[in-house]
Amino acid sequence: MFRKTAYVFGVGVFLFLFSGCATMGKKSDLTIQGLKNQISVLEAQLQKKNREIINLKEALSSKSETEERAVAKPLVKKRVIGEIKARPNVRQIQIALKNAGYNPGALDGKMGKETRDAIRAFQRANNLGVDGKIGKETWGLLRDYLYDKRK
Repeated sequence: MFRKTAYVFGVGVFLFLFSGCATMGKKSDLTIQGLKNQISVLEAQLQKKNREIINLKEALSSKSETEERAVAKPLVKKRVIGEIKARPNVRQIQIALKNAGYNPGALDGKMGKETRDAIRAFQRANNLGVDGKIGKETWGLLRDYLYDKRK
C-alpha cells in the first residue's frame, strides 16, 4: 500500500513539474513571438519614415532649383528690358566690358576712371576711335558681350 501511495505521489509530482514547465515554455514562446511582431511593426514604420525623408529631400531639392531659376530669371528680364533703350546705361556698359575681359572696376553704375580706361582699352583692341566714350560703333561691338562672356 505504501508503495502504491509513493508511486501515485511520485507520478503526481512528476506531472506537476512537467506540466508547469510546458506552461512556462508556452508563455516564453508567446513572449518571444510578441517581441518579434513588435520588431516587424517597428521595421515597417522605419521603412515608411525613410521613404518620407527621401521624398522630402527630393521636394526640397526641386524647390531649391526652382527658387534658383526664379532668382536668375528676373535679372535676365531686367537686362533685356534695359537693353531695349536706345542708349545703354553705365551698369550695362560695365557688365559688357567685364564679360569682354576688361576691368571696369566695381559694377556700380557710375562712369569712373576705371570704366573710362576699360572703354579706351576696348576701343584700342577693336580699332575704333579711342575717346573713352560709348558711341554707336563702340556699343555696336560691346553689346554682344552684355550676356555672353567671350574672353
